Amino acid sequence: MSKEVLKTRTVRVGGSVLIGSDHPIVVQTMCNTHTADVAATVAQCRRLAEAGSQLIRITVPSLSDVKALEQIHATLRSEGIDVPLVADIHFSAEIAMAVVPVVEKIRINPGNFHPDHEKARSLFGQFLQKCKQYDRAIRIGLNHGSLGKYIVEKYGNTPQAMALAAMEWVQMCIDAEFYNVVVSLKASNTVVMVQAYRELARLMKENGVVFPLHVGVTEAGNGDSGRIKSCVAISTLLGEGIGNTIRVSLTEDPANEIPVAQYLAHRYSDAPAALLSGREASILQAACDWGAPLLNHEVDDIPLEDAYLKDEILQACRRRFYKPEYIACPGCGRTLYDLENTFNKVKEHTSQFKDVVIAVMGCIVNGPGEMADADYGYVGEGAGKVTLYRKKEPVLRHIPEDEAVERLVELIRKDRED
Repeated sequence: MSKEVLKTRTVRVGGSVLIGSDHPIVVQTMCNTHTADVAATVAQCRRLAEAGSQLIRITVPSLSDVKALEQIHATLRSEGIDVPLVADIHFSAEIAMAVVPVVEKIRINPGNFHPDHEKARSLFGQFLQKCKQYDRAIRIGLNHGSLGKYIVEKYGNTPQAMALAAMEWVQMCIDAEFYNVVVSLKASNTVVMVQAYRELARLMKENGVVFPLHVGVTEAGNGDSGRIKSCVAISTLLGEGIGNTIRVSLTEDPANEIPVAQYLAHRYSDAPAALLSGREASILQAACDWGAPLLNHEVDDIPLEDAYLKDEILQACRRRFYKPEYIACPGCGRTLYDLENTFNKVKEHTSQFKDVVIAVMGCIVNGPGEMADADYGYVGEGAGKVTLYRKKEPVLRHIPEDEAVERLVELIRKDRED
């Protein structure tokens, strides 16, 4: 347990889940099936509920998916599965309004409701009134690289800007007397992520109303690297009493996220313990033990005999790089290609580039914004095509998937030669 826990309000999601205050840390994950495929999504939700996920998020990319989400929700309830569902909405206030009657919680980024900031505020106000009517919970979710144009132009794309942007929407909730609110400020960069959450916690305390925080490293990748990156950052915040619900985002089967999140939740609250094999437990323990000292610059090195594990932890904390830094989203219903296998292929073919950050993103909706930290990006367009990015600029569009990895390697090699 942490020495001092950030005291928050309690948020109720559905009839069974309480987030915040003195309640144990809540573990959640997200489906990577296509929402329109009701049978596949229901089947995955079953597995995730059995694995111990206490909340399950499902993307809703179009209005047509709202009906599918309604069917998914009804089927699960008919089977006695009462895990609350969270609708994941991007950009569309219309879809956000439409899902309110359907699920227990809605995740939105209000700054993306409309390009005009005042119109975005107006739409968010309408959304809050509907959520109040149906007694729903919401998550205000802002990610590094996907802030609204208004806030970026005013404050830049920084941890401080992320926290200030969130506070505007937080204050609107308070003004509307709507308190069933969770807030998140995710980033793939562990340093940025930790700084943003600390700043938001400070600002909410100063403001006098502290909402629960959903904590996670977005686009963490997969394998040991993804687990270690998530653990060093999440554990640092949980150790300071910051964080009430968590997700470990892995570019793998979402069920694989649950034991890692359960390990963290048990370590820092009264949540149930995870069932882990010996090697995985030792990796997670080392990441949690050394994450905060490294991220806080209390130490510059760590006394681990396992050189591989030492290198991985140092890189996760952005203290020393021994291989390329990879950013990869976990995939969701918006992903239109085999993300996991493609990501592994990209890692295999780019391992020789030691000092670059490479992003592999599932779709064009979030990809370009949320890979803000990357030197190069591989973003799925759909229809078997890919766009390659240098920094934030698309440099090669509509590349066939079977050529895209090779073209990415050529792009990096050519830039290094120039």
